[in-house]
Amino acid sequence: MKLKLRYKIWIEKNGEKAFGDGPLDILNRVERAGSLRQAAEEINMSYSQAWNLIKDLEERLGFKLLERKRGGESGGGSQLTEQARDLMMKFEIFRHKAQESLNLLYKEIF
Repeated sequence: MKLKLRYKIWIEKNGEKAFGDGPLDILNRVERAGSLRQAAEEINMSYSQAWNLIKDLEERLGFKLLERKRGGESGGGSQLTEQARDLMMKFEIFRHKAQESLNLLYKEIF
């Protein structure tokens, strides 16, 4: 039997989850699809759940993640703010470096 290292990384603020893999995934999907509704559908999440998740995260983080455009002739949509893109990039870099460090430590000990 071969052991395997497993872990989850997220960022908290005041004891509450502020950012992690789930929010990163949905924001990547919004960026690709241009729509929070479509991103939510892709992961079988209701639009209201996705909307509440984004609102909660924005409140915890203290900045907007999405710029929203209301519907009209061409329909609505959402796009990431620069702060969201910056957070996503930093989180991905951090996660990658943490993974490398944890794998080295795991190999050293096990």
